[in-house]
Amino acid sequence: MAATLIGLGAGEAGAAGWPPLQEGGYLYAGGNGTGTVTTVDLDDFGTCHTPSEPSLSIQVVSGSSSVVVYSGTGCTGYAWGSGSLAQSNLPWAALSYRVVPA
Repeated sequence: MAATLIGLGAGEAGAAGWPPLQEGGYLYAGGNGTGTVTTVDLDDFGTCHTPSEPSLSIQVVSGSSSVVVYSGTGCTGYAWGSGSLAQSNLPWAALSYRVVPA
């Protein structure tokens, strides 16, 4: 099984679902970790960011950071927090995000 996971490569989505868990934060334009990937700088606390495309799923592996996504631009609208270990489809298309301490 380890050879299978290594064969997928870091950050590449397999046909069966999510990309393998890896350290860092990632927003995906598609559901289940598919589509355009936005890499989140987990050390950039508090800055509001707008990905190039709305995000529909998220993956976070960090001991100290969480990502809060927002339904509106400029970190406005509804908010949803990931926690420091997450792999989830988002409750809505996220138009902006910021990193916060976990």
